[in-house]
Amino acid sequence: MEIDEQGNSRLKPSREEPEDTSGDYPLLLRNLDKMIVLTHHYTPLPFGSSPLKRKLKDYIEYGYINLDKPANPSSHEVVAWIRKILKVEKTGHSGTLDPKVTGCLIVCIDRATRLVKSQQSAGKEYVGVVKFHEQLDDEKKFRRALETFQGALFQRPPLIAAVKRQLRIRTIYRSEMIEFDKEKNMGVFSVQCEAGTYIRTLAVHLGLLLGVGGHLQELRRIRSGATSEEDSIVTMHDVLDAQYVYENEKDESYLRRVIRPLETLLLHYKRIIVKDSAVNAICYGAKLMLPGVLRFDAGIELGEEIVLVTTKGEAIALAVAQMTDIQLKTAPHGVAAKIKRVIMERNIYPRKWGLGPQAMKKKEMVKSGQLDKYGRINEQTPAQYKQEHVDLTGRQGIVQDQVTVQAGNGGALKPSTDEHSEKKEHKEKKEKKDKEEKHEKKDKEEKKEKKEKKEKKEKKEKEADPDAIPEKKKRTHSDEEEKKKEKKEKHKKDH
Repeated sequence: MEIDEQGNSRLKPSREEPEDTSGDYPLLLRNLDKMIVLTHHYTPLPFGSSPLKRKLKDYIEYGYINLDKPANPSSHEVVAWIRKILKVEKTGHSGTLDPKVTGCLIVCIDRATRLVKSQQSAGKEYVGVVKFHEQLDDEKKFRRALETFQGALFQRPPLIAAVKRQLRIRTIYRSEMIEFDKEKNMGVFSVQCEAGTYIRTLAVHLGLLLGVGGHLQELRRIRSGATSEEDSIVTMHDVLDAQYVYENEKDESYLRRVIRPLETLLLHYKRIIVKDSAVNAICYGAKLMLPGVLRFDAGIELGEEIVLVTTKGEAIALAVAQMTDIQLKTAPHGVAAKIKRVIMERNIYPRKWGLGPQAMKKKEMVKSGQLDKYGRINEQTPAQYKQEHVDLTGRQGIVQDQVTVQAGNGGALKPSTDEHSEKKEHKEKKEKKDKEEKHEKKDKEEKKEKKEKKEKKEKKEKEADPDAIPEKKKRTHSDEEEKKKEKKEKHKKDH
């Protein structure tokens, strides 16, 4: 900007390009300029907000805590305490830690609990202290033994574990020695492993391999999924203090530092930026079609798990890619991604489907009776509409009110053979017959079982007392005489 002699300002022409600052954008909008642009054409809607600028109620609802779990309480207890402190409906954690174990425990709140499953299956990293039962000659043996524990290993959960004790295979990605104390027979080691690996079992196996025996003395988790102990880890005291400061001094800053937006957990996923008009449809479970895509990351592969993001950087859902990045760029239409887990609440963005000219026309036709209540062709449908609208569902025709619109017949109506209803009746009859046969078979089996039980009982009684007479055959002499008398009296009366 320059100011001339008269005091007028003018902009000096320049060939220098303005600096792009998209690398400084928050969370899921970071490096937006490096994403592949499909279209710039969309209408921004004044709904939703940036994850870091949400109202406190929504910020907590869509947040998680990277908690430094203390020793002694169980993971379940810790999560229950946080639920009470923050006064929220739901909390969940990223993977159980034994009571004596400390370190990273991701505690998800309300809507963020939808990410718990994906975080539980993510890799973990531990630092442990192993105590050997006998003296170890050389620390090199310890180092070599640790290096052998890499790749797929067989494990059986320890006795104190709250899971079924069956043999399982778990992968160790990296294990290395940190320190060894020859005098105390103790070693410190770190392990990067698959979710569900028991480090306690690993320490026992380490002792067996070295031939001296051993057990785990202490353990700490330093990373869980995408979050480590260096990423704003907080203690239970921090959570309690933050809530106290907010309730008594109305200061949100401490609580916003303790709780982080759930989008932080999704930074390692590849992204698709979605138009505002498509957001609510995805929240209702609709597939993401190509017209709803604005930008996407390079390197997306078919079947890869990705995250769908709004133009403000909010996570909408986790999805499975149905196209590669090349197909997304070149295809004229199609399904871009199928929804795996919806994260965002419904109706934050307005409904924008069913408002186009064709949809409005269809609604009027349904209202006037020219289409049935499901928007399908019936007897009152105009011939022109039948010709223009071809059935794309993959069926031969549309069965409606015993009338089938045959493909390639110019929309003419033919009387239906009612194959659908015949098939339905046949299926119902077959099911009924099968049910009766099953019931009869069951009755027979029950009768047979009762008979066998009865025979066994009689056999046992016979073996116990061979001279014993069955109860039905037991009759006293006096009973027989009384019956004879009754018969005689009855005979006299009849004559």
